[in-house]
Formats: sequence, structure tokens, C-alpha cells
Amino acid sequence: MIDKESLKDLGSRLEEAARRSPAQDLERNFQALLAAFFDRFDVVLREDYDVQRRLVERAESKLAALEARVAELESRR
Repeated sequence: MIDKESLKDLGSRLEEAARRSPAQDLERNFQALLAAFFDRFDVVLREDYDVQRRLVERAESKLAALEARVAELESRR
């Protein structure tokens, strides 16, 4: 996974390289290139991944509790 800090660092380095370069639109080209690369490989930010992981864990916990409750209710029959 790639985190936001790594992307910001990479962006900063590319900006620095663009400032030193004679090409005025180099930064836009780098950003477009990076965006295309990450879109192509379906890369997700670590932060987004962690949020989704926590949601799934919470759903699994609720499901386990419901399954236990159903088993309890069925055993009372």
C-alpha cells in the first residue's frame, strides 16, 4: 500500500525537479503520468484501505453477535 505521505513526498520531489527544469508544463505532465499510473493499477491509499478494513471488522463483529443471538433463540425452542 502507498500512503499519502509517500505520495506527497514524491510530488514534492517532482515539483522541485520541475522548478529546475526549463519546461514550464513539466509538473502537469508528471502529475498526469502519476495519476494514469495509479489509476491503471488500482492503487488505493493506505488511509482509505484502513478505513474499509475497520468497517469490515465492525460488520464481522456485528454478524458474529447476531449469529450467536439467533443460535440462542433457536436453542430455546
